[in-house]
Amino acid sequence: MSKDTKPASTVEPPRTLDGQLCFALYSANLAMGKLYRQLLAKLDLTYPQYLVMLVLWERDGITVSDLGERLFLDSATLTPLLKRLQTAGLVERTRGKDDERQVIVTLTAQGVALREKASDVPVDVFCATGCEVDQLVDLKGGLETLRAGLIENNRR
Repeated sequence: MSKDTKPASTVEPPRTLDGQLCFALYSANLAMGKLYRQLLAKLDLTYPQYLVMLVLWERDGITVSDLGERLFLDSATLTPLLKRLQTAGLVERTRGKDDERQVIVTLTAQGVALREKASDVPVDVFCATGCEVDQLVDLKGGLETLRAGLIENNRR
């Protein structure tokens, strides 16, 4: 839907704070961030570091550019984050053998071992939501659709 296209509904869009989708997303994000800070403190990880680790636990030995695409982060944001993870002994960064412009990120033994310590985080988050599994699956799908629409709109 473009700016010039009105929603099919004849209902006037909400103009109050509590009626705004952006505020619902923002305040939910704040609450989720607070929960993750508590859960990740015992792992000595920030939420962005945790996201990087999740990607690496799925697929070790990924390029920084692929990691950035997967997380919707640019290299200016990702590089300092990766440096901190490397200093913590969780990852290594090496130049690509075929293309030295590429930087490959791999888990260390300590980074691999952290996966087991972090295994309860998704369960703890699920329990904290108070939602049923099917509610969260539907919500996640809706948010992914929303994100895709917003990304597409920003490309125009």
